[in-house]
Amino acid sequence: MTERKISERELEELQWNIEYHNWILKVFLADIVPKDVRLKQNMEDRMVELENLVKTYNGVVIMKHVQNKEIPDYDTFMGEWRLDEIIEEMKEAWANVLVLWSPLKPSQIYNINDKLKFIWAKAWDRIDLILKIFERNARSKEAKLQIELASIKHMWPRIYDMWMELWKQAWKWKWETNTEIMKRHLTKREIQVKSELEKYSKVREQHRQGRAKKWMLTVWVVGYTNAWKSTLTNYYTKKGVIAEDKLFATLWTSVWKMFVEATYDEETNVYIPPKEILINDTIWFIRELPPKLVDAFKSTLEDSVESDLLLHVIDSSDPKLEEKIEVVEEILEKIWAKQKRLNVFNKIDILNNVEDLKERFAHLNPIFISVNKNIGMQELKEIIIKEI
Repeated sequence: MTERKISERELEELQWNIEYHNWILKVFLADIVPKDVRLKQNMEDRMVELENLVKTYNGVVIMKHVQNKEIPDYDTFMGEWRLDEIIEEMKEAWANVLVLWSPLKPSQIYNINDKLKFIWAKAWDRIDLILKIFERNARSKEAKLQIELASIKHMWPRIYDMWMELWKQAWKWKWETNTEIMKRHLTKREIQVKSELEKYSKVREQHRQGRAKKWMLTVWVVGYTNAWKSTLTNYYTKKGVIAEDKLFATLWTSVWKMFVEATYDEETNVYIPPKEILINDTIWFIRELPPKLVDAFKSTLEDSVESDLLLHVIDSSDPKLEEKIEVVEEILEKIWAKQKRLNVFNKIDILNNVEDLKERFAHLNPIFISVNKNIGMQELKEIIIKEI
């Protein structure tokens, strides 16, 4: 491997090939954690989730490094000597991407990448990685616009503030010019994207009004990513929604119909004709989701907020399910989702003791099911019909 420091153009070309031409993405994961034991345990979970994100992006994690450090280094986050050690290890393993959980400041990402150029590698923080996953998996024009808006919001401070770091390199006159050009471009593009998304929002509002006139009731399915909510949607609608064992398998909102059979109430002697209920399978939730990403997807979430019933699907086998329930509840609060909700604990077929969960979460009036083994699915359907 050459020691020559490559140019920005060469680096971008290399990264393009890695990201879009199926080159092997060999990733080194790193972060810092205070000495607090509880925070260390939480960091282990975060690193596992970060590794799953890398796998979702079809990358391979070859090394991990968690450093005991109370305060991030102002210039390089990890500290210059530790970063040099990581770069040496990356060089020996031919790793081409360094991914850090924590969001990096503009000067930090610049300084880290400036060092990584010598080994033809690049650094991303967790938000960068999530945005790249979104970009790769977005299908509709609206989803692509939402990803672009989130990317602009993420990129803006890096463009705006990085001139301070480049000034140290005696490039101030050049960077100020480029910064102003980029600021104008991003501002103009952000306005354009928001305008286009507003059109989709108006169309969606018309659809909601149309459904309301037809008395079509809607159920919104939410949950922490990989809780199998898309699998549940498939079960009731038979519509083949993407249901992969990956983080962020669902990146857009889809609406399908659940058929409700006709019934006859013998007590009141009333025939209830068959009808359809709309099942709204929406996008992922994940811990510490940056507000800029939530904001970018608000237009997609409009349908969900105005649904008649909320179905919170929970992975009952997850050892961190309490924390993930809190994450979902926090995001629902941010987007003002106030409708009645059912807390559905999925995957009970792989549990040893369901009674323990019933006792721990009695305050949530839990409903226990297994989509995979068809346990409790008919009962859940009946509860949905009754509640809605």
